[in-house]
Parts: sequence; C-alpha cells; structure tokens
Amino acid sequence: MAQTAAMKRRFALVLLVLLLPARGPAQNGPSRREGQHDFDWEIGTWKTHLKRLQRPMTGSSTWVEYEGTTAVRKVWDGRANLVELDVAGPAGRIEGLSLRLYNPESRQWSLNFANVRGGTLSPPTTGEFKDGRGEFFGADTVEGGRVILVRFLITPVDSTSWRFEQSFSDDGGRTWEANWIATDTRIGAAP
Repeated sequence: MAQTAAMKRRFALVLLVLLLPARGPAQNGPSRREGQHDFDWEIGTWKTHLKRLQRPMTGSSTWVEYEGTTAVRKVWDGRANLVELDVAGPAGRIEGLSLRLYNPESRQWSLNFANVRGGTLSPPTTGEFKDGRGEFFGADTVEGGRVILVRFLITPVDSTSWRFEQSFSDDGGRTWEANWIATDTRIGAAP
C-alpha cells in the first residue's frame, strides 16, 4: 500500500515536471523561440504506413499494420491545424482526427486525437519542437483505469518522410513502450 502511494506521488511529480512550461528570465527574453509555424512543413497530403501494437501495456508483442493517407490543413491562420488520418489493414480501418492547438503564451502545442469509433478527444499531449524534433507529453488511462504517461515524438526520416511515434510508460517515464509508429511520405510537392 505504501509502495502504491509512493508510486502515485512520483508519477504526479514526473507529470508536473514534464507538462509545465519552463519559466524564468531566459525563457521570457527575446531569444525565446516562436513555435507557431512548427507544423507548416506538414500541410498537405501524405501516404501513411502505420504499425499499431494491438494491446499496449499488457506485454503483447503483436503489431498490426495499416496503409492509407493523412491530410493536414491549417486552421486559424496557422495557430492550429487539423489532421485527418484514414488507414486500413487486416485488423480493420482507423479514421482519426487530430486537432493541434498552439498556445502563444507557453509557445507550445497541444495535440488532441479522436478516433471516429469513440467520438471524443483523448487527453492532449503538450510540447514543442527543438532542433527539428517534436516531443510531446501527457497522461492517459489504459484498460482497467490505470494512469500512464504518454510520449509522442515527431522526427524527420528524410527530406520527404516523417516518423510519428507514441509510447506509454507506467513507471514514471523510466521506460517507454512504443505502441503507434506511423511513417508519412509526402504525396506530390510541398505547398
């Protein structure tokens, strides 16, 4: 029982550190990076290859694969964007929507995802791009109501492809289990 309470406190502290934007004079000065255009490169249509871990956080190692498209468009003059995912494979079809919102005060993005089957937005991951790599953190629950940390990484593969990886952690971020890996390749020229 004491061990469970200690884990909950540690989890809450880790989550707090991960999600709070940095404060202080160095962050508020003119050298602070503007992130409103972090996703401008992604506007357009993409061919998507998706691998999804069938049962995350259960010890499962069964992955299912999907092929399809992703369409990304600007909203609110670039202060937000809307991602429409439509992929299918032997395990079925995924129709997803991601609403990404830019917060000019924290200079960070929140990534909010919904699957057409559920019809509600999942808890957001929040973060930013640094040195061409996007890193976003949040919390969610898995089956049984267990609270876990979520990490979402966005990294370039080459000049026309990007990798999107979601991972879960149930040990306060010491280890991560990837459960969603998508590679998007641009269809046609960038806008």
